[in-house]
Amino acid sequence: MAQFWARLDAGIRTLPPGAFAFVMATGIVSTAFLMVGWSVVSTVMLVLAEVSLAALAVALVVRLVRHPGSALSDAREPERAFGYFTIVAAINVVAVRLYSHDPVAAIALAIVSIPVWLLLNYGVQAALMLGRRDRPVATQVNGSWFLWVVATQSLAAVGAEIGRGADNQWIAAISVALWGIGVVLYLMLATLVTLRLLTTRNDAAKLGPAYWIYMGATAITVLAGSYILVLPADLPIMAVMSPVVGGLTFILWAFGVWWIPLLLIFGVWRHGIQRIPLTYETDLWSIVFPLGMYSVASMHFGTQTHLPLMTTLGEYGAWVSGLAWLAVAAAMVASAAVRRPAASR
Repeated sequence: MAQFWARLDAGIRTLPPGAFAFVMATGIVSTAFLMVGWSVVSTVMLVLAEVSLAALAVALVVRLVRHPGSALSDAREPERAFGYFTIVAAINVVAVRLYSHDPVAAIALAIVSIPVWLLLNYGVQAALMLGRRDRPVATQVNGSWFLWVVATQSLAAVGAEIGRGADNQWIAAISVALWGIGVVLYLMLATLVTLRLLTTRNDAAKLGPAYWIYMGATAITVLAGSYILVLPADLPIMAVMSPVVGGLTFILWAFGVWWIPLLLIFGVWRHGIQRIPLTYETDLWSIVFPLGMYSVASMHFGTQTHLPLMTTLGEYGAWVSGLAWLAVAAAMVASAAVRRPAASR
């Protein structure tokens, strides 16, 4: 028993900042299946996302209490710090999925995510900008930085859902503002990440699945934009922003689609040419989430704007994201099964 608790404590101490990506991926694939009519599978995945969110939240609190130095060290590390934004995104992805049948729970989750987003939004940036370092932070930028955008747009999306139900102009205006902040953050980070890819020698070991969040950030921006577009047209903010949101949302959807072949090329180069073994890592959920989010965003935006091509692509994407979820989940279980006997020896 003592050995079990020791292993559990060691696992909590090394809990990766991006651990909540599993909840993000499971929650959005649940939404995708709901939209294509597989309600039973969707409900099962929602329950799994909720249970995982609660378990990871407890593990994170225990880590902050028992191993605060380890958690703060991750927050100061440019290549890992932005993983903490998966906490906000996971909470709000589940909240959006819940809102249609349990708005009270969804609103409660959204409220919980706000102080977490504020803490990370300013705390992580302050730590990276003001901390003493041997080399510039920008030289260590990677795909996980787009989680900053994902978390921000997750707040915009759930805010727009709540604002539509409550017909509240203040919530609607804040949601549109968050969406705009997310767009500007995306443009800023896209510039940084692309320059990093073009001006430095790329290490195959580091050019991993996290770069799929490049596309995932556009997908969740599209989803948030599509939610904003169905806010009541008579709200003052919609009179000003509706054309802007609609146009930029479509452009970002197209840009996200453009990125997919290049991301596939990255994977072929990494595993096929550079021979990096394809094994389970937490970042693999960073592939599943963008696929699921792209599917949901395409279906929702296509339906609202009467663009059947987008809707059809989203429906096909739902099955692709479901298969990707199964593949990564199987790899995760297999990896855990291999580690368990090794730890017992």
